[in-house]
Amino acid sequence: MSGQAAWWKHGVIYQIYPRSFYDSNADGTGDLRGIILKLGYLASLGVDAIWLSPVNRSPMYDFGYDISDYYEIDPIFGTTGDFRELIREAHGRGIRVLMDLVLNHTSHLHSWFLSSRSSRSNPRRDWYVWRDGSRDRPPNNWRSVFGGSAWKWDDHTCQYYLHSFLEEQPDLNWRNPDLKKAMFDMIIHWLDCGVDGFRLDAINWLIKDRRFRNNPAVPGAPFFQKHLYDRNRAEIHDILKELRGILDRYGDRMAVGEVFTLPPGNPSLSAGYLGNGEDELSLAFDFSLMYRPWDARRYHRTIRRWMGHIPQKGWPCHVLSNHDQPRGISRYGGGRDERKRAKVAAALLLTMRGTPFVYYGEEIGMKNCRVPRCDIRDPLGKRYWPLFAGRDPARSPMQWSPGENAGFTTGRPWLPVSADYREVNIEDESLDPYSLLNFYRSLIAMRKKKAPLNRGSWKPVLKGHHGVLGYYRKHEGETIFIVLNFTDKEKRVHVHDRAQWKVLLSTHRFVNTHFTSLEFTLLPYEATVVEKFGKL
Repeated sequence: MSGQAAWWKHGVIYQIYPRSFYDSNADGTGDLRGIILKLGYLASLGVDAIWLSPVNRSPMYDFGYDISDYYEIDPIFGTTGDFRELIREAHGRGIRVLMDLVLNHTSHLHSWFLSSRSSRSNPRRDWYVWRDGSRDRPPNNWRSVFGGSAWKWDDHTCQYYLHSFLEEQPDLNWRNPDLKKAMFDMIIHWLDCGVDGFRLDAINWLIKDRRFRNNPAVPGAPFFQKHLYDRNRAEIHDILKELRGILDRYGDRMAVGEVFTLPPGNPSLSAGYLGNGEDELSLAFDFSLMYRPWDARRYHRTIRRWMGHIPQKGWPCHVLSNHDQPRGISRYGGGRDERKRAKVAAALLLTMRGTPFVYYGEEIGMKNCRVPRCDIRDPLGKRYWPLFAGRDPARSPMQWSPGENAGFTTGRPWLPVSADYREVNIEDESLDPYSLLNFYRSLIAMRKKKAPLNRGSWKPVLKGHHGVLGYYRKHEGETIFIVLNFTDKEKRVHVHDRAQWKVLLSTHRFVNTHFTSLEFTLLPYEATVVEKFGKL
């Protein structure tokens, strides 16, 4: 669906890492029934949709991002019946459901790949990327995200297959029309089941160079490459246009793409996957903010660049945390002021023009969890310990209560629970009117109620100088002004706009406090939202 009526332009989307959300059967792993049991909480938070990290059948070499059957739910999470019930129950509460789909690769145990590697003459041989080479010399120099060559020698057929990630994740060949049809048929299946859209993993990797040319090296960095030939190929856009055509036939479905790049944060590239704004992805992630230090001027420059690349008919989205990156509150720093910074970040995320994505636990200030080496599950962490603990610290169990295992499970949790769960949890924060959780609830409720915040224009006026961001959101004669102090110092604000203003929400001021101008002193880490309601 195009135009301003699209729900995904106005809603708040909440990412759930299912293994870590809530365990309903005491096996230590979160599951679909656990999500069903917590839908009341999600409704009280006010989110419009949930995005589930992969729940398809998988041997879990990369925790679901190695799918062995696109049509089945993995027994770890439940059954297909549980998934259908989740959709029904969520829809009954006005919450839409997005699936995470991995389209670049499958598991090495998928029936398609088992057929493909059975012989060179198998009808599905060309569904994956196979190339000749000698046992000690791969077809080219392409490198895997997980380290080493992206090529794996197969003794049975004496060829290499491509794996841009783990060797247990062979890349699909999207140039093959039968493979493409099979993937689109699978997508249609889930749309018919009532899924409201998809988050598409590493979507910019789908097509590889026909000639398999070597990637050029990065000068001075022998282990890095300029990925000219194994991703971001022009033909991907044709695939996305076909996919958008399928989604548009269903009226209100959407797709958001992970445009994975190294170094991260390339707004022109990410925005390019929106096409003209109506013919490719509905939304595309740009992760630039995740890699910026806590600095108002740098935040402004990053946001301005991202907004500047969005096509006229397109729509931005914003994200501060996810399952692959360190949690936001752990990145912001601030020591004793870290939760004050988290409120400023929340106000930014939920008052910007564009669709906000909230990662589970972000709303209560969950931090990166310390994971001992013996408990590491992530293959990246296992490979690069002790230099890098992998992605597990950002995937720890949801902290529901100050009780045993943070109320996540009565069994042994699959990952350790963060040590701060007795102070940082939903049960206690729900009772504190000044908590981060209740600030999120207020922000989301305000965003739903006020059209300028969920669909209006964005005009920055305070651009990070002296640590302050300030911007207008306007829609059909309504005006809202947001001001954010990124510092631990008082800051004087003076914007020439004399009118009647009242506070809608603030970390430091009473709601409905009136002003006759946008001239006031901000307290340290103050976030304030004011609305114009009359002329002088």
